[in-house]
Amino acid sequence: MSTALSSPPHRAVVEHLVRQAVYSRLGKPLPRPAAAPNPLVVNVSARHCHLTQEAVETLFGKGHQLQVHKWLYQEGQFAAKETLTLVGPRSRVISNLRILGPCRTLNQVELAYTDGIALGFDLPLRISGDIKGTLGGMLMGPAGFFEMEQGIIRAMRHVHMHPTDADYYGMKAGESMKLKIGGPCGLVLDKMLVRVDGSFKLEVHIDTDEGNACHLQADTPCELIPLSITHNSTHL
Repeated sequence: MSTALSSPPHRAVVEHLVRQAVYSRLGKPLPRPAAAPNPLVVNVSARHCHLTQEAVETLFGKGHQLQVHKWLYQEGQFAAKETLTLVGPRSRVISNLRILGPCRTLNQVELAYTDGIALGFDLPLRISGDIKGTLGGMLMGPAGFFEMEQGIIRAMRHVHMHPTDADYYGMKAGESMKLKIGGPCGLVLDKMLVRVDGSFKLEVHIDTDEGNACHLQADTPCELIPLSITHNSTHL
């Protein structure tokens, strides 16, 4: 009986297994990998929205520009002072929904699953920016209303990587990793989408449901692991 051929192992897997075999023959422990080029930052991304300039002006007045409330870890990104209200089915609302700037070319609201339950939305899990066929809703600001035809999602958890980080981890854009989170409520999150760009700093984004599940704190130890690699290092 014939069997289906599996895809060849990832280069990083092969290198790991070869090192493991060589050091095993030598009777020596596998050395820890060289230090990563950049520190890993894991942040909880609370519910928020991205807006076009047109939507901002409809909600806050003609010519209005978003004001910086707090600069974010990624270069040039900020939490705006402006917030708005999202109106869901049966007039359920989420107020004080933070806008992230600068303005983008599409309108998108990112919520956690529990937010969707509270609003009555069945949230689709999507890559940020992939909003075709998703739910719409009504946004309410101090100067008016803006109706979104689509764009309400739960964003897939993901890691931003500079190309040097991608090389270190042996990953490419669009691939997936695991995130191992330590501490008393430690867990492992699979299917961590890899996003690579020369402007990125190494940062993981998980949502509030995921952050609460592991009680993520500033000093919680975290580790990125390629999905196809069996990890044998010391437990966090």
